[in-house]
Amino acid sequence: MATGSATTSRRLDQLSVGEQLPALAYDVTATTIVLGALAARDWRPMHHDHDFAVHRNGTQDIFMNTPNQAAWFERYVTDWTGPLGRLGHMRFRMKGSVFPGDTMVLTGTVTDVGTDDTGCGWADLDIAVSVEGDVKTTCQARVALPIADDDNPWRRRGDQWRPDPNRA
Repeated sequence: MATGSATTSRRLDQLSVGEQLPALAYDVTATTIVLGALAARDWRPMHHDHDFAVHRNGTQDIFMNTPNQAAWFERYVTDWTGPLGRLGHMRFRMKGSVFPGDTMVLTGTVTDVGTDDTGCGWADLDIAVSVEGDVKTTCQARVALPIADDDNPWRRRGDQWRPDPNRA
């Protein structure tokens, strides 16, 4: 799926605004949803109890929780960047639910590329989770990428790490 691999990472100079990230399709099962809820220690029954979700909440089935979706966004971004990509900031808006039996498809676009005043390279991404063409969740992510072969965003600390573009 991804351009990056266990031994290579994308560099900032390899990106361009408008670039499309490769799509990631995943067949969601009840296990996908339940394990995500368990990992987040989310014991609310709408994420593991079909009867509760359907008869008490009025949904079609159990559905994916917020931390599970966040993890999928993180995976999608870091699969694309490779191991040196460092997620700096992410926000998303859930518009619909992801249920067992759905095939969720993550897609993304590079919306900005640049360096901050410390020399850290950044890419801004717009990402979406869709099911059968219906966008369920949108996400804006900011990820640090190496600007040269000897650069590593993971080495940045303190004032050298500014994932929020509005931070002075």
